[in-house]
Amino acid sequence: MLQRSIARAICLSNLTGRHGSKACRRSRVVRASPAAAGSLRAYAGAAKPQSVPLRNLSETFIDGTSANYVEEMYDQWLKDPSSVHASWAAYFKNVESGAPLGAGYAVPPTIASANLFPTPTGVPQPSASAAPNEQILLDHMKLMLLIRAYQVRGHVLSKIDPLELMPRERPPELQIGTYGFSEVDLDREFFLSGKLLSGVLSGPKPKRPLREIIRILEQTYCGSIGVEYMHIQDRLRSNWIRERFETEEKYQLSKEQKINLIDRLAWATLFEQFLSKKFATAKRFGLDGCEVMIPGMKELIDHAADLGVSNVVIGMAHRGRLNVLANVVRKPLAQIFHEFAHGSSAPTEEWGATGDVKYHLGTSYDRPTRSGKKIHLSLLANPSHLEAVNPVVEGKARAKQYYLGDHDFSKVMSIQIHGDASVAGQGVVYETVNLSGVPHNTTGGTIHIVINNQIGFTTDPHLSRGGMYCTDVMKGAGAPIFHVNADDPEAVIQVCRLAVEWRQTFKKDVVIDLVCYRRFGHNEMDMPHFTQPLMYKKIDAQPTVMSKYAEKLVAEGIVTKADVDAIQARCMAAYNQGHEESKVYVPKSSDWLESVWKGFKSPAQRALIKNTGVPIPTLKTVGKTLTNLPAGFTVHPNILRLLNQKQQMIETGKGIDWATAEALAFGSLLLEGFHVRIAGQDVERGTFSHRHAVLVDQNTGQRHTPLNNIPGQKEKITVVNSALSEFAELGFELGYSLENPNALVLWEAQFGDFVNGAQIIIDQFISAGEQKWFRQSGLVMLLPHGYEGAGPEHSSCRVERFLQSSDQDPDVFPTLNDEETVQRHNWTVANCSTPGNYFHILRRQIHREYRKPLVIVSPKSLLKHRLCKSDIDVFDDTGDDTRFQSVIGESSTDLAAPEKIKRVIFCTGKVFYELYEEREKRKMKDIAIVRVEQLAPFPFHAVAAQIAKYPKAEITWCQEEPKNMGAWFFTSQCLRTTIRKVRSTAEPSVRYFGRGPSASPAVASHERHEHEQKGLVADALTL
Repeated sequence: MLQRSIARAICLSNLTGRHGSKACRRSRVVRASPAAAGSLRAYAGAAKPQSVPLRNLSETFIDGTSANYVEEMYDQWLKDPSSVHASWAAYFKNVESGAPLGAGYAVPPTIASANLFPTPTGVPQPSASAAPNEQILLDHMKLMLLIRAYQVRGHVLSKIDPLELMPRERPPELQIGTYGFSEVDLDREFFLSGKLLSGVLSGPKPKRPLREIIRILEQTYCGSIGVEYMHIQDRLRSNWIRERFETEEKYQLSKEQKINLIDRLAWATLFEQFLSKKFATAKRFGLDGCEVMIPGMKELIDHAADLGVSNVVIGMAHRGRLNVLANVVRKPLAQIFHEFAHGSSAPTEEWGATGDVKYHLGTSYDRPTRSGKKIHLSLLANPSHLEAVNPVVEGKARAKQYYLGDHDFSKVMSIQIHGDASVAGQGVVYETVNLSGVPHNTTGGTIHIVINNQIGFTTDPHLSRGGMYCTDVMKGAGAPIFHVNADDPEAVIQVCRLAVEWRQTFKKDVVIDLVCYRRFGHNEMDMPHFTQPLMYKKIDAQPTVMSKYAEKLVAEGIVTKADVDAIQARCMAAYNQGHEESKVYVPKSSDWLESVWKGFKSPAQRALIKNTGVPIPTLKTVGKTLTNLPAGFTVHPNILRLLNQKQQMIETGKGIDWATAEALAFGSLLLEGFHVRIAGQDVERGTFSHRHAVLVDQNTGQRHTPLNNIPGQKEKITVVNSALSEFAELGFELGYSLENPNALVLWEAQFGDFVNGAQIIIDQFISAGEQKWFRQSGLVMLLPHGYEGAGPEHSSCRVERFLQSSDQDPDVFPTLNDEETVQRHNWTVANCSTPGNYFHILRRQIHREYRKPLVIVSPKSLLKHRLCKSDIDVFDDTGDDTRFQSVIGESSTDLAAPEKIKRVIFCTGKVFYELYEEREKRKMKDIAIVRVEQLAPFPFHAVAAQIAKYPKAEITWCQEEPKNMGAWFFTSQCLRTTIRKVRSTAEPSVRYFGRGPSASPAVASHERHEHEQKGLVADALTL
């Protein structure tokens, strides 16, 4: 980016046609030798600076911002020559006239006598001769480069490290000698053009001495705050930052604000000290060394409430989580201390839950602010997989915005708290930041707070990242980055307030980099002196920020030592009281569930599942909408043919295919008032061109979503063609599903095996989230799967992994019925073989009194298979099949009597159709085929009924996946358990038909695939 910006232009000496294209003319760069290294003589650089012609001046520090500055003026000049200062107008005119490189800086005779730098009355004017005017012009341009250097690189000299570990040398571009200035020039006055600059340098003073200019720049960019904002590609936003930083005087807090700040610092500091004394041997991942984050966050949230925010969703890792829970989100102290003493405050009897360690847990709370407002805070639970919660936070925030009608993103705000090593090292950070600019994923700007320990576990920063700052990844989102010394509380308050104002103004991401230290190592049991002895010698000698700030306020006369002692005594009294109350604390589920989830049942409470059928007139209303097009809307001829086929399906009620069944499920839920959101790569059309949920006019590009045009619908569907990401996208949709149970939220993988890119979300949040954190989710994952010769990468969704993570014991035949069993276990894994069953399982996600994740092994070739159809009466709300069928028994009516059946083939998914067609081709009557549609929780009772139906039959399992993959290892145990129960057999046997073990999911050769596929089907049908 640096070199690209340089290449764009500083020297505009070749702007005319004779020197090539406009782009080429802009790419000429002034080159020169670097200035001498800096010294302590302020900003003087070389001892005897010479007047350096601009044509020879090097701008080695440029990252494009000075180029942008000159380009902006040039563009303005092209439109209106009077809009820029006369000196620049003269220069541009010169180079437009064809002046060679460097000659443009000589003032043409036609304007040599012009008054280029007007001064107030009484101030002597410079000589009208060409040489003085030329020098004034050159010095003015050099000053502009110096100013730009501070704006771009001033942060390099900022005093942001409380430990002062790495001394920073003044770079040449921040030395005045680089520009030909010396100490004798410090009292010279320079004209500053108000039209082209923003901030204090464009203020009421038309001229300022160089000394004052540098003082303002040093105060702004080289103090306790180092600001990076010149990478932002929007001039208005850059100027907004500049105007708030380049101020005459340093930012000051009022007396009331300072007292409030020391109070909040005391609560944060003494919380950690209290825990260290009461629970000396417990890991707590304390905030020691960055206690200032607590008052910073509280100020940020208070200010956000004043600016209209009513909901904040927070995600963070474990460092400082307990302090945030106690002092920001206000989780009851008794509950926190109970978790230290007893390990968990989980309502285990009601939820059958494992719980999680105290520094992974979350909570929610309606928090009052200083100004009397209330703001709802949600801190999400997070595993030790750092940064994994980031997309979940964004999804939950986006869902809140949807349900609150917060279309301008002013009411709901997200905060992500990062670690320095993880924010630079974890790829999900970039994936999530990228979503901030995507229409269906943006939450209107996230405030990122980095707890910058300046170390990752035991790894130094230079070994864990390539850039200067851990926050460099955030520049891709155009976010301003405020690096701030965490031992300067007032500076922290300043940037926290500014961050909220930025977010509320521009609805864009912003970063607060709290440069701090970690007083006790990675955790309190760690010995960091082993690996960072020099760093920890400094830390050992470092007083707390609270003590330093208290001394400062006492010295200023803001508070007395007695005042500070009283604040500390009040804090300790509250912590002691909470500790006493923790001894009698009784966990309850209301501590965990948000109000919108009230009424939903825990795994141990009896819940009802309603019929999922829909009246035929309603289905036809939805179906008709699928084929109705707006007047004048032109679809592709192939799509028109599909719509005509769909219309025939609805009118006749025959041969409804997969995509139509899905649309009927979605549409019927919308009519009932349930929101539907489906996201994933290519979901509008569908990877296999089957869904076409969004139609595009072939002439105008206009887009039409039929399911948002159903007469009488109460809710909307959101169809999201997502970014090419699995980790962040799946996490986002999970977060969306967590907010409200009355929505069907689906994520579809482009191909099923791509889901492995989101394995952390699956393992840590989806499969175990309810047991660890008592958070239910009805998220649906659609994972295309099927062996059709596509090769190793596009055949398997690795269903075996989901079955392995299912918490059902395959060796125990349950006493509960199959529906009750679903409620007791962590998720459902299904492989539907008919559109009708797919319709019912989708609607079942909503029409029950609890929520469970649903993994659907979705088809590919079956989407358009001639036999994979359902008639409309299967979708109806009358009859015996008005619910999802976990097992579909033999469908043929001309087989031998059940007692004469020699073999029962249990299978799931696509392979059923191949077995069925081959059996019909062979005219076999003594083999029954049974489809297990729900793999987990295994439907023991339904399968037992099928085994009992065929008392003499051999029980087998057939699959197309390799033996060490697919459902075999899970279902074989379940089948043996069922046979043992039904047939009272001590050593039940289940025979396997399918591919042999393999490291790769599938073969690459289509010919070999066909050979294997035909072979396993033939084996299964050979007695």
